[in-house]
Amino acid sequence: MSNHPRGRRKSATRGTASKRTSSAKTGPRRGPVDPADPGAELRRRIEQAETGGGPERVRRQHESGKLTARERVHALVDPGTFEEMDKLVLHRCNDFGMSAKHIPGDGVVTGHGMVDARPVFLFAQDFTVFGGSLSEAYAQKICKVMDLAMKVGVPIVGLCDSGGARIQEGVVSLAGYADIFLRNVLASGVVPQISAIMGPCAGGSVYSPAITDFNLMVEKTSYMFITGPEVIRTVTHEEVSKEELGGAETHASRSGVAHFMVRDDRGGLALIRRLLSFLPSNNMEEAPRRPTDDDPERLVEALNRLIPENPNHPYDIKELIHLVVDDQQFLEVHERFARNIVVGFAHLGGRSVGIVANQPAHLAGTLDIDGSVKAARFVRTCDAFNIPLITFEDVPGFLPGTDQEFRGIIRHGAKLLYAFAEATVPKVTVVTRKAYGGAYCVMASKQIRADLNYAYPSAEFAVMGPEGAVNILYRKELESARDPKALREQKIKEFRKKFANPYVAAERGYIDEVIEPHTTRPKLITALNLLANKRDQNPPRKHGNIPL
Repeated sequence: MSNHPRGRRKSATRGTASKRTSSAKTGPRRGPVDPADPGAELRRRIEQAETGGGPERVRRQHESGKLTARERVHALVDPGTFEEMDKLVLHRCNDFGMSAKHIPGDGVVTGHGMVDARPVFLFAQDFTVFGGSLSEAYAQKICKVMDLAMKVGVPIVGLCDSGGARIQEGVVSLAGYADIFLRNVLASGVVPQISAIMGPCAGGSVYSPAITDFNLMVEKTSYMFITGPEVIRTVTHEEVSKEELGGAETHASRSGVAHFMVRDDRGGLALIRRLLSFLPSNNMEEAPRRPTDDDPERLVEALNRLIPENPNHPYDIKELIHLVVDDQQFLEVHERFARNIVVGFAHLGGRSVGIVANQPAHLAGTLDIDGSVKAARFVRTCDAFNIPLITFEDVPGFLPGTDQEFRGIIRHGAKLLYAFAEATVPKVTVVTRKAYGGAYCVMASKQIRADLNYAYPSAEFAVMGPEGAVNILYRKELESARDPKALREQKIKEFRKKFANPYVAAERGYIDEVIEPHTTRPKLITALNLLANKRDQNPPRKHGNIPL
């Protein structure tokens, strides 16, 4: 990667580009240097870089509901902390008239700043300059900040708003994407990577955000897809709009590509700041502690009434989570996708924790393909960045059906099993109600290296539910009985009395303690304090072979 001059000096002309009048259609002209003011040429070039594509294109950016690249950067970082790099870089293309079109910075703003007084590296694509299209020089700017982020152990934030590869540069532009992809892969699990899709992101450019740890999309103004509606119409004769194909709602609720969906740019940038507060700067550090006035010994009497007496009645696991965590603050990840399982970040006793919980209010909390993959990805993210895992378990099993089996529930369900078993961070599990079959094993059971396992008195441990078990165990008796319905109900009651409790598991040591629900918060905080210095490791190997 070639070295470019670095514009480390903070500009004195910071402000909205719409207020500037300098033309950006032609490149910087080298005029005579004024001996009395040798900095005049530098200021002229800086002003041209900050003008971007010019007032008219800035106006159109605003009219479409989007901030400019520089406005996004300054809204993300702490005031006055952004230090721009490669501000004066120019593209090197001479074909298709491009030699007469140079704008300093070449369509991407790169540099570093502070978020809550912690450093981040970032890049912001500028749609007002050549539609944000990626050139060789543009890619090298991004690669430079990614390389530096890896060297110093600092998160990378990418603000994406680009028309894709710059057609005029051909394969050189495509190679630039590949350079970025490589760095995304090498940085994975080393420093947090966050992508915010704030405009178009199509074709090969979607793979960089796909590799990063978290993707955020903005309603109505962002979209992602490999092939656009026009190509789909030509090849498959399907009619679909950009929004239907790759809008924020589609990726947040159907494909699972987007972890978060926000209403506008400023909401998205505020969410990134909040997300970073749960994450360490790199994989060698712990997540930052957050001061709280929430008493670590606080008892939550409402939890004693949350679990319904009827084991087939649903309840909202998110209510339990909010009642237990610090200040009732929970940042849910993938909120709209695979709603039968809940994942997200919170603090307990000031510590950052990742929470994984079955959701009885949706699909009875069963594990399906999407839920397994969603949770597995989250578990591995937490493990990569030293964030303890809290699991709330109420799972009746895997979702049955030919659709799930044909699509590979065995393989996808194994991903979650693999992720929990592989994780070496502190792992604490609370069984609130059902823990049935193979799903019991998968959800951070003692047998796959969970450190501390608790259960409520309402917990049930069994190979399957009472109804299914009775149908199998007493099939012949039921067939020959005078009143099979009465006999079946009797056997179900007997089975439930024997197995619909946590005490057999506790007797075996599979559960460390049966706790009353209202003590959940202090129990979890005590467990986290105990496990703070936990050391565990996996066998020496290049890497495991997760069932992808």
